Amino acid sequence: MTLARQLFDRIRSRRTQLGLAIRVTVAATAAYAIATALHLLLPLWAVLTSLIVTQMSVGRSLKATRDYMLGTIGGAIYGGAIAILIPYSSEFGLLGLLVLSVAPLAFIAAINPSLSAATVTAVIVLLVPTMHHSDPMTSAIDRVSEVGVGAITGLLVSFVVLPSRAVRQIRASAAKLLELIAEAFTELLAGLTRGRDNDALHRIQDGIGTAMVGMNAIGAEAERERAARLSSGPDTGPLLRTILRLRHDVVMIGRATVVPLPADVQIRLAAPLSEVSAAIARFLKSAAEALRAGAGAPPIHPVHVALQHYAEAVAAVRQDGLIRGQPSDTAERFFAIGFSLEQMHQNLGDLDRVVGEWSEAMSDKPPRVAD
Repeated sequence: MTLARQLFDRIRSRRTQLGLAIRVTVAATAAYAIATALHLLLPLWAVLTSLIVTQMSVGRSLKATRDYMLGTIGGAIYGGAIAILIPYSSEFGLLGLLVLSVAPLAFIAAINPSLSAATVTAVIVLLVPTMHHSDPMTSAIDRVSEVGVGAITGLLVSFVVLPSRAVRQIRASAAKLLELIAEAFTELLAGLTRGRDNDALHRIQDGIGTAMVGMNAIGAEAERERAARLSSGPDTGPLLRTILRLRHDVVMIGRATVVPLPADVQIRLAAPLSEVSAAIARFLKSAAEALRAGAGAPPIHPVHVALQHYAEAVAAVRQDGLIRGQPSDTAERFFAIGFSLEQMHQNLGDLDRVVGEWSEAMSDKPPRVAD
């Protein structure tokens, strides 16, 4: 029973990937059946196209379909025009046409990768007639028809079969990022009093960078869905910008915490720094959980209190003259920590507001009035 439960939980944690696998299977099967029923020359291209355009989210499927269809139509027109307007009678002539077809389209695809299908399509339109003894115009029409069937089938399946919206995926991506930022922040502040584990920190920082790239890509897909009125989720811009600013805050704190504070300053600031670390990490992780579950924003008051205690401790350290006589780089790092934490404080306030807006949008509550 325990093994079955573990297996169920593992599958459930990968339900997005499982949904994609089911959509791809349905799209490929349906595309082949439709292409065969329409007696298309090469049902293979309909199946392959359906695989290409069936993506993780509806927004990504829309972009893949648009790019692939534009590339296919452009390549079919260009390849067909080359084959019709420049007749050839030998293998050497065909080789020349192949160069003339591939070179300019490959250059265009290098500039705009979304049109990479044009090169493949032009080659198919040019060479298929030599294998099936058909004319270039028929080859171009067949190619566009095959791709059209696959693209439409894949897109419809993305809409109908276990549809996955990017606006849902971005909540999970943002939550993961907030948790990584919380881990990095905790490790950085701990370095002020005990030194830091650079290997662990590098691992966390690498994870943040990778997650940022993924979140930005999903954000673009979510906005594409919103523009097509396929999703009613909130604007992703404020969430993405707030998390990016928090990421910058962590970078700034990292630069200010390269080495531990002087021993006497450590003693005075150890307790307030520990309180700040715990409060902010707890808030970031609670905000991550709120995004995943669609719950209300977590209380931010403990963050205010912790940072106030830290500010009071810093004022006492300065009043007692513990920073006087320290090397200039040590004093600069000391003040940079305070500035960075103040910037992070402001950005955490923005995060509190943004998480609240996302929670309200998911629960269909009216927007809350700003204090």
